[in-house]
Amino acid sequence: MRFEFKPSFDRSVKSLHSKEKDEVKQVAMQTIDILSQDRLIHKGIGLKRLKGDYWEIRKGLKARILFCWEGDLVEFILAGDHNDIKRYLKNI
Repeated sequence: MRFEFKPSFDRSVKSLHSKEKDEVKQVAMQTIDILSQDRLIHKGIGLKRLKGDYWEIRKGLKARILFCWEGDLVEFILAGDHNDIKRYLKNI
C-alpha cells in the first residue's frame, strides 16, 4: 500500500494550533499503521466512508482527516473539523 500527503493536507495542518497538529499527526500515523495491515478494521477507531473513495478518520470530535483510498493508494487530503471536511466534499 502507498501513502501520499497532498499539499492541501500540509497547508491544513499548518493552520492548526500546536496541540491539534500533534493530534492530527498521531491520527495520520495510526491510519497508516491500520491500513497497512491485512486485517479487519475495528469500528471504534472512527473510520468512516463518506462519499465514493473518500474516507474520514477522527480522534475525538475535533481532529478529523479526510483521505482518498483507491486500490493500494491512500492520499491524505485535508485535516480539520467537521465543517472543513463537509465544505471540501461539497465542492468535489
